[in-house]
This record gives sequence, structure tokens and C-alpha cells, in this order.
Amino acid sequence: MRRVERLHALSEMLRRSGARGVSAETLAREFAVSVRTVKRDLDALENSGAPIWSRPGPGGGYGLAAGSSLPPVTLSPAQAVALMAAVSAAPDAPYADLAAAGIHKILDVLDPGTKAKADELAGRIWVNEVRSPSRKTRSALEEAMAAQRVVRMSYTSADGTTTIRDVEPVLFASTNGRWYLVGWCRLRDAMRWFIVSRIEGASVTTTACSGHTIDEVGEPPVNARPVHGRAQ
Repeated sequence: MRRVERLHALSEMLRRSGARGVSAETLAREFAVSVRTVKRDLDALENSGAPIWSRPGPGGGYGLAAGSSLPPVTLSPAQAVALMAAVSAAPDAPYADLAAAGIHKILDVLDPGTKAKADELAGRIWVNEVRSPSRKTRSALEEAMAAQRVVRMSYTSADGTTTIRDVEPVLFASTNGRWYLVGWCRLRDAMRWFIVSRIEGASVTTTACSGHTIDEVGEPPVNARPVHGRAQ
């Protein structure tokens, strides 16, 4: 049994065990591997996001939180590299660090052969480094968007003027190779597009946004779409 198949079967066995759980020794016998291998597999499942619980001591074991299961991971080497390339080519994109961490979790549960082929293929793809704000600044923008709170930021305009803005984030947008934070600027009392690379610093305030919507941004370009949209 390949590792990726064993990981899926392991997650299903944990799910079926319910609240009583199952011991590492039982899992090792079931899959004809060592207890050490089972524990490595459990770590890989947990790192991939599976809500695994453990209960130490006699009668203890492992299980999955009620109502959860882990679908099989069956990426081809090319699919895995496509994910890596997309994130590497856009390190300034919103939540890019989280995306990279998610890809590493996926790679951790691929079988060794697929992972080796993906690593070899990834070495044949180069990307230019892109200037982007500090991790602290990007984290503040991402948190403010997700929590819908006002973000206070230092912004340098095209003429070199730097101002402090309190902005209610509405959306992130990418166009012409640049990422923008679009939001209601309390300094200008209007909707504004801020080039993310010109934001020198940012912090999330405790002030909730007042409810400005995407509709206020205006009509999107005909070729614009949200990231959850599927290519036709």
C-alpha cells in the first residue's frame, strides 16, 4: 500500500473508531507497519489539518473529532508544482504565507515517489523576487480584512508624500501586476485604491468597519473575477 493510500485508510479507521479511539499498536498491526511509522503518519495527518485527538495511558489511543474525515490526497507531480509555482510567483498576494504553509501540508502527505518527482520538476521553474511590504505589514492588512476592522497605515503616494490613513478595508485587487488594498479612506472620506507595495507600515485598530460594501467600489473590469471563481 502506498503511503498516500495508507494515510487515507488510516484517517477512515480513526473516523470509524468514534469516541473510543484506536491504539497506535492496533493501527500498526492493521497496516503491517511499525508503531513509529504509524506515529509519523498521524503527525502528517495532523499537519495537513486533520483534527486528531489523542488520549494517553492504558486504554488510550487516537481518533478524529466527531463529524470529520480527511479526503484522499491524490495530486500528480505537475499539480503539486502548479500550486508551488502559483504561490512563488505571487509572494505579495494576500494570505500568500498561509497558502505556502498549506502547500507544505499537502506535500507532507504525498507518497515519496510523487513528492520526489514534484521536487525535481519544481527545480525547473524560476520566478523573479517581488518587492513586497514586511510580513508584519501584510499580516495587519490581512487581519483587518478578515476581521473587518479599520487599519491604520502609513502610505506613500506617487509624488513621495507620506500620510497616515485610517482605512476600512473592502477588498484586495490585482491588476497590471500590482496588488491593491481597496477601502474607505477616512482621511479623504472616499473609496480609494492603495498600492500595497507603497504601504510602509500598518496596524489593526479596535474600531469595526462601518459597513462599506464591494458595490461601492464600482463596476469591476470585464475580465475581473473573485478568486473562488472557476476558469471557464
